[in-house]
Amino acid sequence: MPSISDAELIQAWTQVLDLSDMTTGQSVTVLTSSETNRQTMRCAIIAAGLKGLVVNRLDLQPTNGGLSLSRDPLAYVGTTPLTGNRAAMAILKESDLVLDLMTLLFSPEQHEILASGGRILLAVEPPEVLVRLLPTLQDRERVLAASAVLRAARTMHVVSDAGTDMQCALGDFPILEEYGFCDRPGRWDHWPSGFLATWSNEGSANGVIVLDRGDILLPHKSYIRDPITCTIRNGYVTDISGGLDADLLKSYMDSFRDPEAYALSHVGWGLQDRAHWSVMGFYDSENTIGMDPRAVAGNFLWSTGPNNEAGGTRDTACHIDIPMRNCTVMLDGRTVVEKGRVI
Repeated sequence: MPSISDAELIQAWTQVLDLSDMTTGQSVTVLTSSETNRQTMRCAIIAAGLKGLVVNRLDLQPTNGGLSLSRDPLAYVGTTPLTGNRAAMAILKESDLVLDLMTLLFSPEQHEILASGGRILLAVEPPEVLVRLLPTLQDRERVLAASAVLRAARTMHVVSDAGTDMQCALGDFPILEEYGFCDRPGRWDHWPSGFLATWSNEGSANGVIVLDRGDILLPHKSYIRDPITCTIRNGYVTDISGGLDADLLKSYMDSFRDPEAYALSHVGWGLQDRAHWSVMGFYDSENTIGMDPRAVAGNFLWSTGPNNEAGGTRDTACHIDIPMRNCTVMLDGRTVVEKGRVI
């Protein structure tokens, strides 16, 4: 018995399509794989049909299974079922909106689709999470207001009582604004979400980031039990120290045998009041990618690995998102998050 009825999920999809300004006669391609949630797919197709959209479904074979250490789609990034797949790319580039129920992140094909004027909305969380974190116009207003402050900033300084003290320069890369729907051509977004981020200028990040007990590693989907100290030098994590959690994190990153895995990727903070830090523990780790802690209001979210999503050249397969609690984030000396509370 599903925890969300089809009627609720169809209504949710209808709201997202409305917010995305989709109108009768436009085309939607639902991109799926063997891992796609069947209820999410079914209700997306019904909602799009009820709006009078031209609906296609493109089902592709999984990749990276023999390379990744996890079934999470973000555990090994870059190569997708679209790599070298000209026929699939043709239909996606001709679509007004692609509903990505598979996960295309960090792929050059995704950039090619967006550059052609297409829109991509990623939606892979469980149906009940989608409905609970249904996007609104207010979500967009909040993200865009915070984005204006981030866009004008040239430095970010992050501190915490646990010992974090890291600074980096900003301005060379674009802003990632996630509010849950695609309301203009060339836009990518993620439902559910509600946060923003950017990438530090190459080589500018220096300091120490201390992951405290209860902070989260993704795609591991684990709450840290003992503090981990990450030393940042010239844009790279140069040392990881602590107890067992630190050993496991370093072992995982070492397994990629790629020094670019240790580069600092995006940095930002969460703005979604309806997201919750604690809920990740209620889900089987293979059924969620952990959007609650990624988006929860007041977190500091930083990552390691690729920056090709922002137009950079780093395309390492290792990408780790690390949401943290109780941090203070300052932009050009102005506090935007104070000890885990959005200012």
